[in-house]
Amino acid sequence: MSSRATRKICVLMGGPSAEREVSLSSGKECAEALRVAGFNVVELDAGPNLVADLQAIAPDAVFNALHGRWGEDGVVQGVLEWMRIPYTHSGVLSSALAMDKEKTKETLRAAGLPVANSVLADRDVVEAQHVLDPPYVVKPYNEGSSVGVYLVHDGANTPPKLAADMPQTLMVEDFIPGRELTTAVLVDRALTVTDILTDTWYDYDAKYKEGGSKHVLPADIPSDIFDACMEYALRAHTALGCRGLSRTDYRWDDTKGLDGLIILETNTQPGMTPTSLAPEQAAFCGVTFPELCAQLVEEASCDR
Repeated sequence: MSSRATRKICVLMGGPSAEREVSLSSGKECAEALRVAGFNVVELDAGPNLVADLQAIAPDAVFNALHGRWGEDGVVQGVLEWMRIPYTHSGVLSSALAMDKEKTKETLRAAGLPVANSVLADRDVVEAQHVLDPPYVVKPYNEGSSVGVYLVHDGANTPPKLAADMPQTLMVEDFIPGRELTTAVLVDRALTVTDILTDTWYDYDAKYKEGGSKHVLPADIPSDIFDACMEYALRAHTALGCRGLSRTDYRWDDTKGLDGLIILETNTQPGMTPTSLAPEQAAFCGVTFPELCAQLVEEASCDR
């Protein structure tokens, strides 16, 4: 019996966020991959009895497959720190920092990295007037997976009408034209660059619906842009204090060369199905999905 078979790993998934269904999908894929890698795996849909459930399971480590608020913003990380259960991905501070899009930008600017111009505004103001000159993007400042994102096109006469469940404080950000690029970092290594092709832009449906996007990796882009994506992703991972796996997303306006490469955000818990962007990049670099999940478990710890 291998040492992995004696280790009980709890895969946290689901939870109450807007990204619950994505998390359930990621979690089930990760649980199966960890079983293939030889671990004893227990799946847990994280709910209000999380502490009692974890006490009953008594895992050696937690694989955090939660997405969105509560699971990705430092909250569940704090619970796991308090319970002294080693866990994967980033810790309390970096998770909270990366989930707050404005704080992320402040941190990346301080590290000398390029980010889009943006402001925080009250939703009533956003619906009443153009906060920035179109084109611009409106989104929650503390959600992931392009949840609740509105694109206001160039020449729009009226501000956007927002859904009732949009939060009161919103981020309004300059729309950066061009191509969608992304680079994952595994522990301390930038993997590669993916060019994401869509019919429109990389919104929630493009990310998760069948046929919503096409991934080209390695991206067929000039070497200086490729190298910059790799460098920026690693610098962002370090500046935000990320651990385990992160993914930094870009827009690149190819009419401006390197000046057109802008960081949109860094994800501390990117999608984790075998065909998700970060696992695709790992596979391209020779790391199978089971071994990717296993590597994250082996790297799990407290005090992250």
